[in-house]
Formats: sequence, structure tokens, C-alpha cells
Amino acid sequence: MQADSRYLNQPKHFWAYVRTISQEVGYTERKTSTNPESKVKIPTIKEIQKAFKRLDLETSPIFINGEVSEFGQSLISYFKYRADVLNDYVRPRLMDKHRAKEVYESIRREYTPRFCDQPMNKQKGDKKAPAYLTCIINMIIEKHIGGHPCNYDPRELTTITRNGAPLRTLARRVDGAFPAAVNPKAIWEIKEYYYTTTFGSRVADGVYETLLDGMELAELQEHEGIDVKHYLMVDDYFTWWECGRSYLCRMIDMLHMGFVDEVLFGFEVVERLPLIVESWTNEQH
Repeated sequence: MQADSRYLNQPKHFWAYVRTISQEVGYTERKTSTNPESKVKIPTIKEIQKAFKRLDLETSPIFINGEVSEFGQSLISYFKYRADVLNDYVRPRLMDKHRAKEVYESIRREYTPRFCDQPMNKQKGDKKAPAYLTCIINMIIEKHIGGHPCNYDPRELTTITRNGAPLRTLARRVDGAFPAAVNPKAIWEIKEYYYTTTFGSRVADGVYETLLDGMELAELQEHEGIDVKHYLMVDDYFTWWECGRSYLCRMIDMLHMGFVDEVLFGFEVVERLPLIVESWTNEQH
């Protein structure tokens, strides 16, 4: 999904408020007898007031003369947007391992890939299987890339050069680069966790790794005028929805802060990635 233009280019302190309120009020609604659904939370005005009182923070930017300010209305609007898009758009697109396997096998039959990597996951025994999301992504890219080169598994750091010399080198390796890890037009990261049973620090760290890459790319664009497209693609219903909804919120925040160009959730790679890949190749002409 792409960012909503209403929330792009917000000042940095807007996101400080978003994070502070989310942390103190909570990201998600708890399951109860009257609320059996697990949903992303929309903070209320009263909850925000109580949170700021507990934290001994000034509320005047949000409330002026007892009324919600324009800034406060923007915050409430964003929280509603974030909850709605996650509850109604993202949730039904997240796949479990069974659905991901079906999609993988269907695309493999239809596309008959020849060149792209088809890696296995890192599990053992009965859990050993193709890395479904990665394979789906690779097959879609090969199908729509129009014969252009692509590095489906960079084993080197992403480097931007100028006049043949390194200008910037990212701190981490990414999961894919077009057309190469040196001077890419686009890079992407994949977070699939179909066989996890808990939400551990390794999963959480994946989100912050993407944030680090995004901050480095934002600095590159700001100071050198070089734009490298940056994509995050994630899947597994249990991991992200049942255990990690707060991290889905962080992904939506990161998208609107401009640190990633698009986030694709589960089946959305099938719906959206072909158009993204075609945009890369159009820029090559």
C-alpha cells in the first residue's frame, strides 16, 4: 500500500505525538466478552488527555481553550485512518502458511520461472518448505521485469557511487535490488514468519532494521539528490496480526514518515507488485 497524501510531510513533532500517545494509550483493543475481535485501537480525546496528565506533558498543542485544535484533529484523523486501514485492508490480506503455499504453487504453475531464486526457509523437519513469500515476490518480479537484470539475493552491502567512487554504503544487506546492489533503482526487504509460534525480538528487530535503511536513504536523497525506492513486504497472519499488531502500526507510521515508499502486506504482493516492477522498468527507458 502507498501512503495517504494527507499524512505525508508532517513535521517531525507530529510523529513524536503519534508515538507517545500510542505507547501510553495502547496500539490495540483487547479481546473481551463484548469485543471478541482483535483490532487496532483509535485513541479517544479523553484517553489522550489522561495519558498526557500521567506523563506530565503539555496538552496545549492539542487542545486550545478546551477545544481540540487543528493539530489535534489531524492526530485523531491519523489514528482513525491507521486503525481503519489495518483492520479493514491489511488484515484480510495477511496469509497463513496454507494460503501462502496455495498462492505460491498457483503462481509457479502459471509463471514457470526460469532465472529467479526459489529459496527454502530456514526451518527443519516438517517445517522445511519454500520461503513462500520470497518465492512469490521473485517470480512476480521475473515475470514483469521485461528481461532486465535483477539481484534477487544480494550478498553485499548496497552502495551508491559517484564518478566511480563510493558515495554511500548502507549498513545492512537487503533482500533484493534492482538492477543490482551497486547503484540500485529500488531495494526491498522481506519479513515472512510462517512457522513462528511467538513474537520474539528477532521479529521486532526486523521492523527497526527497515527503519534504519529508510533513514539512510532519506539522508541520501536530502543531501545528494539521489532517490532509491525502498519497499517492505511482510506476511504471516499469526505473527503480525495475532502477536504484532503494534508493529503493523509502526509500519504504517514509517510509511508516512517517508522512510519506505510502499509496504506490501501478504497477498498484496500479488495485487500491487506487478505495477511497481513495471514502474522500475519504465524508468530504465
